[in-house]
Amino acid sequence: MKLLHTSDWHLGRYFHQHSLLPDQAHVLKQIVATAAAEQVNAIVVAGDVYDRSVPPADAVRLLDETLHTLLSEHGIPVIMISGNHDGAERLGFGARQLRNAGLTIVSSFEQMQTPVLFEDQHGPVAIWCMPYNDPAQVADFYGEAIKDYQTAHERLVQDIQEQQQALGLEQARHVLVSHCYLDGGAESDSERPLSIGGADKVDPMTFRAFDYVALGHLHQPQYKGEEWIRYSGSILKYSFSEHQQKKSVTIVELDQKGYAGVRLVPLQAKRNVRVVTGSMQELLAAGKQDPAAHDYIMAELTNTEAVLDAFARLRQVYPNLMDLNKARFQSQERANKPNAREHLERTPVDMLSDFYQQVTGEELTTEQRDIALQVISELNHQEEQQ
Repeated sequence: MKLLHTSDWHLGRYFHQHSLLPDQAHVLKQIVATAAAEQVNAIVVAGDVYDRSVPPADAVRLLDETLHTLLSEHGIPVIMISGNHDGAERLGFGARQLRNAGLTIVSSFEQMQTPVLFEDQHGPVAIWCMPYNDPAQVADFYGEAIKDYQTAHERLVQDIQEQQQALGLEQARHVLVSHCYLDGGAESDSERPLSIGGADKVDPMTFRAFDYVALGHLHQPQYKGEEWIRYSGSILKYSFSEHQQKKSVTIVELDQKGYAGVRLVPLQAKRNVRVVTGSMQELLAAGKQDPAAHDYIMAELTNTEAVLDAFARLRQVYPNLMDLNKARFQSQERANKPNAREHLERTPVDMLSDFYQQVTGEELTTEQRDIALQVISELNHQEEQQ
């Protein structure tokens, strides 16, 4: 049994006010080609198919074209669940009719209780789909007190295990598809928080009884707890915090005992997401020679002096420049950020000294501090006289 695990397509997403639909279409074609070449039994999409609950028409059209190619041209079944970005009801529209065509969309707890069944030479494989949920939704469905995400997922897993017994599938191999945040997972800036203060985290061992767990939500490919409890990651880099990540889809193999291993198949983006660092002169020179100058770029300037029209000038060599900051400011702010009390206790001369050091790389001399103190004192006196 062979599955292609993918997630977090976020169709319709904008990156710094720039539509990513052409980039997403480019990558989805690769996913279709990989599924066909690998002759997978099914594709599993673990949530966040769209980027928002009411997706733009072009995003719906792209999904429709992709599913048509997979189902009608290649005959590859597709199984997907709703994520926290999806509108569950909208994504699940027509799901009962579409299932006959090979497309399974699970966006409710009622649908979760019926697995997608496959058969290979070793017997049945049951794929259980757990759509994105929060404690309130689970509490409402079961009529029980559910206090947090951990308890919610434990209750849902219990329900699935009860269904396994009711359907006589105890000896089958079981795959779970879920969209959640596992404790210890590596985050990115582009993921929408599920709650505040870490209460959204789920223990990976909650899913240890399954032969493979296909997860969505975190954008970096990774596994937690066990090798078979795994995030496929997003199909594109959706923030500059992801610029060093390698995007891929996961090919999952099951043998007669269950999990038999995975392979990551790289995805090649139409435009990469990169961070370039250097002085204005260095970046302008590098951009003129850069064969990938049309990538999505964040520039970090190392200049200590003021640079006029920096964004416009860099856009001449990097047409898709998305963000610009001073590396000196960023590194110093991250390294020594005062807490609220320390900030309130700082004098105007302290703040002036910080600014001077960030711009010039040097500390105020004693003479300069004395001059600053005198000027500030005179300004305060003038305000008192008014």
